Amino acid sequence: MTTAAHSDHRPQPLWQPGADRIDRSRLTAFHAWAAERHGAPAPTEDDPAASYAALHRWSVGELETFWQAVAEWFEVRFTTPYERVLADATMPGARWFPGATLNYAEHALRAAEDPARADEPALLHVDETNDPRPVSWAELRGQVGAVAAELRRLGVRPGDRVSGYVPNIPQATVALLATAAVGAVWTSCAPDFGARSVLDRFQQVEPVVLFTIDGYRYGGKTHDRTKTVAELRAELPTLRAVVHIPLLGTPAPEGALVWDDVVREPAEPVFEPLPFDHPLWVLYSSGTTGLPKAIVQSQGGILLEHLKQLGLHCDLGPGDRFFWYTSTGWMMWNFLVSGLLVGATVVLYDGSPGHPDTAAQWRVAERTGTTLYGTSAAYVMACRKADVHPGRDFDLSRIKCVATTGSPLPPDGFRWIHDEVAEDMWIASVSGGTDVCSCFAGAVPTLPVYIGELQAPGLGTDLQAWDPQGEPVVDEVGELIVARPMPSMPVRFWNDPDGSRYRDSYFEMFPGAWRHGDWITLTSRGTVVIHGRSDSTLNRQGVRMGSADIYEAVERLPEIRESLVIGVEQPDGGYWMPLFVHLVPGATLDEELLSRIKTTIRTQLSPRHVPDEIIEVPGVPHTLTGKRIEVPVKRLLQGTSLDKAVNPGSVDDVELLRYYERLAEEKRGSAGA
Repeated sequence: MTTAAHSDHRPQPLWQPGADRIDRSRLTAFHAWAAERHGAPAPTEDDPAASYAALHRWSVGELETFWQAVAEWFEVRFTTPYERVLADATMPGARWFPGATLNYAEHALRAAEDPARADEPALLHVDETNDPRPVSWAELRGQVGAVAAELRRLGVRPGDRVSGYVPNIPQATVALLATAAVGAVWTSCAPDFGARSVLDRFQQVEPVVLFTIDGYRYGGKTHDRTKTVAELRAELPTLRAVVHIPLLGTPAPEGALVWDDVVREPAEPVFEPLPFDHPLWVLYSSGTTGLPKAIVQSQGGILLEHLKQLGLHCDLGPGDRFFWYTSTGWMMWNFLVSGLLVGATVVLYDGSPGHPDTAAQWRVAERTGTTLYGTSAAYVMACRKADVHPGRDFDLSRIKCVATTGSPLPPDGFRWIHDEVAEDMWIASVSGGTDVCSCFAGAVPTLPVYIGELQAPGLGTDLQAWDPQGEPVVDEVGELIVARPMPSMPVRFWNDPDGSRYRDSYFEMFPGAWRHGDWITLTSRGTVVIHGRSDSTLNRQGVRMGSADIYEAVERLPEIRESLVIGVEQPDGGYWMPLFVHLVPGATLDEELLSRIKTTIRTQLSPRHVPDEIIEVPGVPHTLTGKRIEVPVKRLLQGTSLDKAVNPGSVDDVELLRYYERLAEEKRGSAGA
């Protein structure tokens, strides 16, 4: 294996938290309190790794006690008390906190109740042209109250759906919280989604209200969306009202309410007490085939999971400024908004990640005094390739953690952050999923960081790696399994009355255990390595390798902008493994470069994983949330037609996929000749 986990010597950490950082962390305080109050194992002060491992074992072994402790530690407000923590642990269908009622939005606005904090910023809004603009806790609370009152006037009741076709602006956060306050179900798409993609999502849930913009600014350009909005209105017959947010200054279309009118009179919000498992929002998976999966998560499940994740793992609280580069079409936006739960100031950036230049996100972090900055692994690698020097060019002294997700952060990404941002920097590569709107593994403020590895599984997350027989393995690649329920697992999918699509998605291979579809290694040191999707895994002569390992090696070569590797099982029992490369301008796929690519893979990974063919392509296709599309390309190469291989509304460039389809036809034609 190529990861540090599989070498004979014990690798040295890239970074370790100092004793003062460990002592000050909220996780350390929680651990001591849980040991005193709830029977958690006592912390071992001289060995943070052993201390966390013991706490984690307790958290999954005593699941009910752990989540009760989380609810108490964060002072969750139950309007009516719960009968027990986990009434049924069966997956799918686990029943959490029956009898309890609460409201997510009430918790998100708690800081506004403190007179000392009412005028502090709850939100900092940045776009490509303006300085950060604050929305205070008092303003946020008053706007949420006003919008919630308007929703009730429109007849919106608990369980109704409210949709947003909005970018990452304060109005989107207000609309989400107002929807949650009323007990309606929020769902959003980013305005770079075309009408068909939005309708594939919103038509499934039949919203009664649509919050929408007239357009947005991105990459220095203005993008008008009035025609798309008109199409959405025409194709969503369940809409009772449209609320127009004039970002570009366009007058409201006929019959629409205007945002400024709705929020003119601030109001004290009224929070509907809701059952713990009442739907909070609907998220959509990439949905590479068929309609996107409409994933329903609960008010209580998200509240508890995000309090744990943000308050303990990300070590966030009052005084922190939390910035994650995301759009409203990605679960990380929902996760970002939840920063309000722990009293942090949430930084909302609405703009291109690379405008006016590749360093754009670091500039936002500097201008907003960000303390935890989250981005994608792809952005980190783009900065490395573009020779960006954030630590030299910006004042990033307030950042205590740089976190990445979306795909595994390659070892070179860890080294680059360490060398180019700050040597004393907590680097948190995290991995989870839209499916749970959280992380399975990643940030732990008390643990060291090893190159290419996630620090540890999350508390309350029974993360395991299983072999094909369903046996747990350590220091070996296996399927990512969550063996016991998490509160934020979907309560159901929308329009899945018998639960069959939900079961098929996660529980088909190993009934009763959540199989996520990633290859991981759990190391004997307690760290986690992610190898990419298990359903597009490369398997040469029985040796399995995640595609992420190939990308990490190949994309170090300066000529290669991006790559895509596919392993295709052939009808004759053979195995064809092409590597598609998208070159930087001016580069040529000549014999010398071909040889370097093969040598890189042979020496850094394994001779078995040298591709059968290296093919230059005009681009690599992605989902709308930026993930490389591997499985649909594999299906195209196996002869599946484009309309059956992929939902065109879920990809960033359908024409690019037609290129791969033609390539597959040519390949089959030459094979048959």
